[in-house]
Parts: sequence; structure tokens; C-alpha cells
Amino acid sequence: MDFGKTLRRWASYRQTVRELSALDDRELNDLGINRGDIQPLAREQASRI
Repeated sequence: MDFGKTLRRWASYRQTVRELSALDDRELNDLGINRGDIQPLAREQASRI
């Protein structure tokens, strides 16, 4: 696998986790997301890169 692509995916994963984790429970609920969904959603997002 391309190291640059792996690095971009990791950075995307971390950014998504960081941004969603910064939201409070009400904001997450408005988006239909539970705290337990953050990491799986971040992995899914990163896999699209």
C-alpha cells in the first residue's frame, strides 16, 4: 500500500474523531450520532480516501 495514502487516511481518521469528539451530546444527537459511533464513522470516512 502507498505510504502517502496510508498517512492521509490516518490524518483524516484523526481529524474526524477530533471534530466529532469536540461536539457535545446534544449536537451529536442532532446529527444522529452516538459517542460510540465516532470511531466507526471516522474509519469509514478515512477508507474513502
